[in-house]
Amino acid sequence: MTVPASGAPLASGSPVPPAQVYDVALLDLDGVVYVGPDAVPGVPEALAVARTAGMRLGFVTNNAARTPGQVAEHLTELGIAAAPGDVITSSQAAATVVAETFGPGARVLAVGGPGVAAALSAAGLTVVERAEDEPVAVVQGYGREVGWAQLAEAVVAVRNGARHVATNADATIPSPRGPLPGNGAMVGVVRDVTGQDPLITGKPDPAMHAECVRRTAARRPLVVGDRLDTDIEGARRAGAASLLVLSGVTDPAVLLAASPEHRPDLLAADAAGMLQPHPAVVPDGRSWRCGAWTASVGEGRDVLVLEASGDPGGDNGLDGLRALCVAHWARHPDRGSAAGVVASGPRAREALVGWGLTAADPEEERA
Repeated sequence: MTVPASGAPLASGSPVPPAQVYDVALLDLDGVVYVGPDAVPGVPEALAVARTAGMRLGFVTNNAARTPGQVAEHLTELGIAAAPGDVITSSQAAATVVAETFGPGARVLAVGGPGVAAALSAAGLTVVERAEDEPVAVVQGYGREVGWAQLAEAVVAVRNGARHVATNADATIPSPRGPLPGNGAMVGVVRDVTGQDPLITGKPDPAMHAECVRRTAARRPLVVGDRLDTDIEGARRAGAASLLVLSGVTDPAVLLAASPEHRPDLLAADAAGMLQPHPAVVPDGRSWRCGAWTASVGEGRDVLVLEASGDPGGDNGLDGLRALCVAHWARHPDRGSAAGVVASGPRAREALVGWGLTAADPEEERA
């Protein structure tokens, strides 16, 4: 895979739509293509347009609950044509690691949705349900029905010497009701009780993206995701460009505070951003400018000031967020840091309020 030539994250943008630059989109699912059972509005149509432009699609998910066939069926129901071979799940990654470590036929305790057991069986492993069956490993993935009984079996098996393997460590999953407990929260229960750190096989480990690249023969892939610690870090570790979308769990405050390995190359409201040019963020003295927006460092204080010059048009303030990120990251190139932001003018104040960031006027701050 090719490391993007964009230099500083977000700074170079993309003067033409990414769908015309990258040959394959490696799409996360939860928070990118759908939230809960429903598609993110406009995304199925956007993916169809991207395909028409010649871009191929692969689906790379840390959600281990369903089989690739079930995922592909759901995508097709949402209007996104997909076959099981287009889908890579973290259950498949975990099953591959366990099979390579312990060999064919090894006994494995499956904890999670049906996708976990199906992936283990497909890898030639023997799935068991009880610690007394003497499994050599416990593979734990997300499942809505996971409860005390399964967690208890996992704890006993790990205490008896089984290797604890987690498909992913996502603390939350997006839902129409807001973030809900993810697999990482349940993995934490087993880890805390046993005192044993699990082996994590899903994103950000680059194996999942690498497998999808192999299947699609991608030469210039673009990872599209909503999580900094899995999708964006995973893209960086795999040497691929990344597009962060704000339709899932990451909000502007979290993005601003991102550490270097979590900073994306491109930013969009949702996956339809693959069809739109992404303006560059350029230095302008002590300021950074993107479109009609400027982010500057406040006088004598480590506070950013956001200002809209002229009419920002229909960019929904994203150019302002791009400018803020590049300005803040330029001051903190080697570490993540929370950002203090104030508004200069009503348009900037409206944008900051919409993002859940500080929205005071610089004059009010000085008062």
